[in-house]
Amino acid sequence: MTDGYPAELECRVAVSDHLVVALRPIRPADSERLVEFHGKLSPRSVYRRYFFMHPSLSDAEIERLTHVDYRDRLALIAEADGEMVAVGRYDRSPGSDQAEVAFVVADEYQHHGIGTLLLEHLAAAAWENGVTTFVAQTLSENRPMLDVFYASGFPVTSTSEYDTVRVQFPIEPDDAYRSAIAARRAERSSPRSTP
Repeated sequence: MTDGYPAELECRVAVSDHLVVALRPIRPADSERLVEFHGKLSPRSVYRRYFFMHPSLSDAEIERLTHVDYRDRLALIAEADGEMVAVGRYDRSPGSDQAEVAFVVADEYQHHGIGTLLLEHLAAAAWENGVTTFVAQTLSENRPMLDVFYASGFPVTSTSEYDTVRVQFPIEPDDAYRSAIAARRAERSSPRSTP
């Protein structure tokens, strides 16, 4: 594909016995699918992502969210059975090696490790593009998102203010992080017993 689309970031990953997701960079042609995805999110999921009620995306937001340069701004989408089920992105702060990272996962696909998977792939791509640190702002009540960061294997530091938590962590793939990834991959590939 042209326009610097990084096809090498496309992959398929089994996140559980019954769920395989396809990860790929977002494209401008995903505009309608992004609108549909956003429209299916629960008000709670939207609030957790944007910190306010945001029932629909503006044309300007859609343009910004789907048109990325794949270096300083990258978004990855996760698809299951051809349906967009999650989006994760990083946006580099201008002139720095730091980027803000954010995720949203469709309600029925939460708690399956998709956010963690997106973080792993975004961190690897960002590191290759010269980003060394991720920062994120999340609501303090959003424990699942905070758990994704704290369990990542990266050395996460956080500060709280009012009802939000700001996390920051270097994304260099050190031994602790590689061990955490290896453990997650082993868990994903191990057969699970059924009750």
